[in-house]
Amino acid sequence: MKTLIFAGSTRQQSYNRQLAHAAAQLATAAGARVSHIELADFDIPLYNADLEAKGTPPDVMRLKQLMFEHPAWIICAPEYNGSYTALLKNTIDWASSPVKSDPVWKDGFRSFSGKVVGLLSASPGGLGGLRSLSHLTPLMMNMQCWVAPKQFALARAFEAFAEDGSLKQDAHRAGVQAVVDQVLWAAQKLHA
Repeated sequence: MKTLIFAGSTRQQSYNRQLAHAAAQLATAAGARVSHIELADFDIPLYNADLEAKGTPPDVMRLKQLMFEHPAWIICAPEYNGSYTALLKNTIDWASSPVKSDPVWKDGFRSFSGKVVGLLSASPGGLGGLRSLSHLTPLMMNMQCWVAPKQFALARAFEAFAEDGSLKQDAHRAGVQAVVDQVLWAAQKLHA
């Protein structure tokens, strides 16, 4: 199963980027063909309809295609002020924006519809970014995605990762693995 994994952060020492790395390792071990991307590798400006009218940026088109090609996704969502990041919202806004002049991409839901999405978060706080997931879930459902019921929020993330980027505790690995397994199972059922 082709699985896209990314974090809604570009910060160098981001706990959610670390969590995305750990999730990619677990998904690969579970047999998924993982594409682990970094949003920092995409030149995506702040969404502006006037800018879009001049032409959809090439990296937005590249991201749309990547999203379309992967039936399964894992998103690691940081929590800023009790919700998901502006970076993540901006990415979704651009990726879902229709390209009116292109017959293939005029449907803004093309990259999203029917994707099985697993949600993870990591935070130094006690809730592990859980509030970001509670806000991101309805957004992804509105994008016509199938959101996995299992989610995992990693609390006290500053002490959760080993030197090699893996999760130290069995319980944390099991929490991420449960989300990965549910996403892969559902994607196989929906995209068989």
